[in-house]
Amino acid sequence: MKIAVIYATMSGNTEAIADCIVEGLHRENYSAEIMEIPDIYKVDQLRNYDLVYLGLYTWGDGDFPDECLDMVENLQDERWDGKHFALFGSGDRSYEYFCGALDRLKEILIHRGAIVVAEPLRIEMAPDKEEEEEIARYVRGTLQEAKISKKV
Repeated sequence: MKIAVIYATMSGNTEAIADCIVEGLHRENYSAEIMEIPDIYKVDQLRNYDLVYLGLYTWGDGDFPDECLDMVENLQDERWDGKHFALFGSGDRSYEYFCGALDRLKEILIHRGAIVVAEPLRIEMAPDKEEEEEIARYVRGTLQEAKISKKV
């Protein structure tokens, strides 16, 4: 299975989650290419992967970060029928919509035919030890769901 872990980070929190996902994938004997969203020049690149972990932080009350706007717009312009995505991100619970950008991204992907293999993983700020275990469980679950739906 070819896997990508793609993220946007401002303070390093979402990057830390991405690193934990890659670590969890390694523990499950998978490797992944890890990239930052601004380095994705064409979203068509995502078609090269069986599973795409896509992570971003939420700006304000559920907005996408500025560096993600082009990618989100391009995701909306494509069909993603059968493409597997797992969403993750960091946020701040003091806002009304904790990690609200993930909900919007999930809606866009599903509307464009993607398979979002689990509810988005939401971490407040940087992951602590307990959340690192939660991330490892998330990775195991998303891998399992991607395998199951791929067989159907």
